[in-house]
Amino acid sequence: MPDAPLHVHLAGDPDGPPVLALHGVTGHGLRFRPLTGALPALRWLGVDLRGHGRSPWVPPWNLEQHVADALGVLDAHGIDRAAVVGHSFGGAIATHLARTAPERVTKLVLLDPAIGLDPQDMLETAEESRADESFPDREAARAAKAESWQGVPAELVDAEVEAHLEQRDGAWRWRYSRAALVAAWGEMAREAVVPPAGRPTLVVPATRADFVSEKWLEACRAELGEQLTVIPVDTGHMLYLERGAEVAEHLRGFLED
Repeated sequence: MPDAPLHVHLAGDPDGPPVLALHGVTGHGLRFRPLTGALPALRWLGVDLRGHGRSPWVPPWNLEQHVADALGVLDAHGIDRAAVVGHSFGGAIATHLARTAPERVTKLVLLDPAIGLDPQDMLETAEESRADESFPDREAARAAKAESWQGVPAELVDAEVEAHLEQRDGAWRWRYSRAALVAAWGEMAREAVVPPAGRPTLVVPATRADFVSEKWLEACRAELGEQLTVIPVDTGHMLYLERGAEVAEHLRGFLED
């Protein structure tokens, strides 16, 4: 596999317990600022996934490569073991990372993870994602993001525009590869897997989204038993942006314990 290190956004206490943060599709590592700012005692490494942000955009974009990239980040920063926080597709990567290299993961936090999603739904979503998305100016891009991020505070929409919008190919575009996005929907249609036993795991489903199934949660309970904690949050899929303080408190009790 190609040797292409990810771009990493560092935050928090460099001497604190390390936390590797993995975003979802179309995202970037700086999106975790509501959590990193609320939990400064932790050593946060928020990555831009392959195909996103300032990381390499070259394929492959499968889960195995994303796991290898994440392990490469830990190696590059001299971290033997870390807690891993994953949102959406990042939750799928985090789960596969914990199964691939359980000795590298101390705790697992899955924020509305996208694992084992319906293949027909993923086909339709991937087809829709093939269309070009560009904007004539920053204001149009911000308006579109605000419309899709119902419930996210205005200042976080502004931060997204500042961090993740760029001029490319004669228009304003979000900083990610659409090809990588299409590939990610296919990876989310893989058969669902659960976190491995032996790792404390916190799952935070968003009750107004439709990503986390009860069937998958039951499989997690069967595998993890008392090591599994499930705390639903009454919000949409971007739960750590919509309800940042609430989600941060759940993580504080789990990660700082």
